[in-house]
Amino acid sequence: MLKKINVKDIKAGMYLHDICGSWMEHPFWKKSFLLDEPKDIHTLKTCGVDEIWIDTDKGLDVADGAVTQSTEQSSQHIHETLIEAVKQPVAEVRPVSLHEEIEQARKIHTRAKEAVTSMFQEARMGRAIQAEEVGSLVEDISQSIDRNPEAFLSLSRLKTKDNYTYLHSVAVCGLMIALGKQMRLSPSVYKDLGMAGLLHDVGKMAIPDEVLNKPGRLTDEEFAIVQSHPLRGWEILSKSSGVPDIALDVCLHHHEKMDGKGYPDKVQGEAISLFARMGAVCDVYDAITSTRCYKPGWEPVESIRKMAEWQEGHFDRDVFHAFVKTIGIFPAGTLVRLKSTRLAIVLEQSASSLVTPIVKVFFSTKANSPINPEIIDLSQTIDSIVNAEDPQKWGFDMKVLFGI
Repeated sequence: MLKKINVKDIKAGMYLHDICGSWMEHPFWKKSFLLDEPKDIHTLKTCGVDEIWIDTDKGLDVADGAVTQSTEQSSQHIHETLIEAVKQPVAEVRPVSLHEEIEQARKIHTRAKEAVTSMFQEARMGRAIQAEEVGSLVEDISQSIDRNPEAFLSLSRLKTKDNYTYLHSVAVCGLMIALGKQMRLSPSVYKDLGMAGLLHDVGKMAIPDEVLNKPGRLTDEEFAIVQSHPLRGWEILSKSSGVPDIALDVCLHHHEKMDGKGYPDKVQGEAISLFARMGAVCDVYDAITSTRCYKPGWEPVESIRKMAEWQEGHFDRDVFHAFVKTIGIFPAGTLVRLKSTRLAIVLEQSASSLVTPIVKVFFSTKANSPINPEIIDLSQTIDSIVNAEDPQKWGFDMKVLFGI
């Protein structure tokens, strides 16, 4: 039986099934193993993780009286969190369709990758960054998101373990701008939000590759080195030109948590700026949906559910709810099963409801065969989403289906 427990209640002999948190927050490269090493128990209790899942069929149970949560209770909590997040979705009409915007977004995305790669290489060689040179690029990204956010944000998911660091920064740039627009922040900060996204991880250029991309468990010393990247990045940006204060703040504090268990300064609650709280959500989402050298990425819908599970103590509630509205409960690129027994890929969000996105149906599970593709706005039909599906289970290439 699976049980979620607080890390203070773990003991030797338990079987760790999963860690409740992003893999950026702990040094373990695998999520399931027998807790039989004192150093592993110590690390779990001190690395900032609040809760874990244990499997009592494979290891010891928790002591009597300890607070636990079943998979059913956790699932209900996640459902309630997501429903609360989308009670009042912002209805925005996209002036351009995904199909129309995708090629323009692709050109901007390519330029952004080249710009970030160049800037980060300058930082790796110890040179100051000329951040003002990418100002017009950030404005182009902002305009693309205005026209249709799914185009740029979907392209930003296309990364490999080799180009992750650069394209992660491009993705967080787009997410920060889209989130700022969703939160109705002043347009005057959109450019600075984008710059913050592009530059938030520049400190990783000061981390040795053999540590940053290590495929196995990090030692405590190596984990401390990785956790130094926000401060190292802030030091780099402080000596560079054209870097807005928002970017400096987000770079230094995007790994802080609302409960004060983040790093590097362990600040909490309102002491963390709104922009850093936004950066925390955008950074985690893109990181866990991306494939790394030591872990495959999760599907977008699974990632949103995981983040909803960790939200309390980790993310700012209002910021997380706004983020869910930004990308949807079923983000673009999600494979879904419909009540009509058809499979579809989510293309973009509907203006009327985040649980009735615009989808492209293409496969019949009843006939187990492809059907003529059809684009449907689920808010305009009686059909509905039953659940998300695993593309690997069906052998689908989602990039081909999505048309990117």
